[in-house]
Amino acid sequence: MTLKVDRDKATGVAVVTLDREHRHNAVDLATAAELGEAWRELRFAEEVRAVVLTGAGTAAFCTGIDRGVEVPQPASPYSADDPLIAIGPKACDLWKPVIAAVNGMACGGAFYLLGESDFLIASETATFFDPHTTYGMVSAYEAVYMAQRMPFGEAARMSLMGTAERLSARRAYEIGLVSELAGPQELLPAALRAAQTLAGLPTEAVQGTVRALWSAKQAALHQALAQAPALIALGNLPPQRQAELFADRRTAPDPRVR
Repeated sequence: MTLKVDRDKATGVAVVTLDREHRHNAVDLATAAELGEAWRELRFAEEVRAVVLTGAGTAAFCTGIDRGVEVPQPASPYSADDPLIAIGPKACDLWKPVIAAVNGMACGGAFYLLGESDFLIASETATFFDPHTTYGMVSAYEAVYMAQRMPFGEAARMSLMGTAERLSARRAYEIGLVSELAGPQELLPAALRAAQTLAGLPTEAVQGTVRALWSAKQAALHQALAQAPALIALGNLPPQRQAELFADRRTAPDPRVR
């Protein structure tokens, strides 16, 4: 298993933990399937009224798709099969509140998860970045999700600058991406404290409010995401060239943290 789900019936809170610390909690195909299954199970778990999503260890919340994953693609410039498309709670029709507890690096495909969380609490050591352009890939889904949560200029800068820059937890808090900062040891307690508060409120009202908040932006989100497959298919470099650029990362200068 690459995912842990711990349920506390006393508080009504479930903690979903990406459990691939040795791979910086990158998502492989097994993890993607487990995430979808977990969200669908939690829809029916009446004892669970709020969820905390985090990653194992302190180095990374999630570093996106595991580079070892191979996904066959259709021979068409107008479509692309994305293994991460259904890893988020909203994609699986879960409308119970989800709080992301971001520990360490959050990059690339992590934004599928952060983009569908209701709010973020971050460790003071967390960083956010999007490596796609550095490796010759289009940031499509990731950029769209972050453009929904960040000022446009900040989302554009992060999506375009690739691995040259990382957004610090402090800067993420200043621009509203993160709602609360905590010390590394206080991150999970802070997220649990918020989740337990939500779980203690009438769940119908909480879930209705979650749904109302997301309805305010879902039409634009769905329209933007619909363009992603074609943009990826047309703009990505061939896999071999991507791999060459990825291999060159070891000689790249250290990223600027802002």
